[in-house]
Amino acid sequence: MSRKKSVDPELAAKLSRRNMLGVAAGAGAAAALGLAAATPAAAGDKGRGHGHGHGHGHGKGEPVLTPGHLGIQLYSLRDKVNSLGFAKVFEELERFGYDEIEFAGYSQGSAGAITIPQLRKLARNHGLRPIGSHVNYADDNNPDAYSFAQNLEKVLDDAQAMGLKHIGTASGPWRHGDTVDAWKRAAEDFNTYGAAARKRGMKFYQHNHAEEFSFASDQPGVRLYDVLLAETDPKLVYLEMDIYWAFAAKHRFSQTGDGRPAPFDPLSYVLKQPDRYPLFHVKDGVKNEEARDGYDMVDVGDGDIDYKKFISAVNKTHNGRRDHHWQAEHDNPVDSILFAEKSADHLHSLRERRH
Repeated sequence: MSRKKSVDPELAAKLSRRNMLGVAAGAGAAAALGLAAATPAAAGDKGRGHGHGHGHGHGKGEPVLTPGHLGIQLYSLRDKVNSLGFAKVFEELERFGYDEIEFAGYSQGSAGAITIPQLRKLARNHGLRPIGSHVNYADDNNPDAYSFAQNLEKVLDDAQAMGLKHIGTASGPWRHGDTVDAWKRAAEDFNTYGAAARKRGMKFYQHNHAEEFSFASDQPGVRLYDVLLAETDPKLVYLEMDIYWAFAAKHRFSQTGDGRPAPFDPLSYVLKQPDRYPLFHVKDGVKNEEARDGYDMVDVGDGDIDYKKFISAVNKTHNGRRDHHWQAEHDNPVDSILFAEKSADHLHSLRERRH
């Protein structure tokens, strides 16, 4: 018996109403914004900083990176956090010119115990603004799990104590399965967490990997990411686009589950609903058609993803330069401190002409 079902009329109406953009729309939006191809940074075009004695770069044009909005996901530095502690890591991040940090846990392993008030003060002392944190979505086999589903109030208590404006998850919405109805249920969960976060003055967000852009098992023409967007309340649920994984998804999921063409452009999603994307992960990759994801992950600035184009386009949207935050990340850097330094240098070096 076939598992295929006809597309849910209610969902179809929502998708149509919200006008999910495809590749053609994305190209048109980019053209309307007058995007130019990125050019390599000139030698020596490496400014840093947010008031720590560094400039924001040199050379012609204005910085592409929004001043005061460069962050880093501390998961990239987990080895140094665990061995050296937050204090030593924050000292280096301050020196490299970072403005913000995104947590992936509040402990520092063998470096010793630290409380959230101590951690918040430590960040402040190094000029680093805690902007968000990743917490597990659900662990239904463990009622004591530190997750949104099992301990929502504790998660929000800690986020509030840390002074976060955003609190989210890097878990995919797979809790209930991979069907359209399963993702509708996950969207209901996310709306609940978003409402609770909003009451405390925070925004709940979900961070994507590539698989969110795959297709429903029961409706192979429906992209699951579109279900998430359509079924979550934009006033309660926000997105942190991991740009690398979105481009990997473009490579992997440009055909529906039943083999029909379904190209998409990651930037188009953002340009259509820019207010839903307060946070971004900036990680880089070298194109490799033989790799599953179409890219090999590398340090920011060493790859082929055009961040001058991407950041410039987002910044041209309404309130873009004020509302969006850019978190450098590498899942497994060879040298995490060097990665952090190179990423800051590269992103601060990007320039464009503004009219």
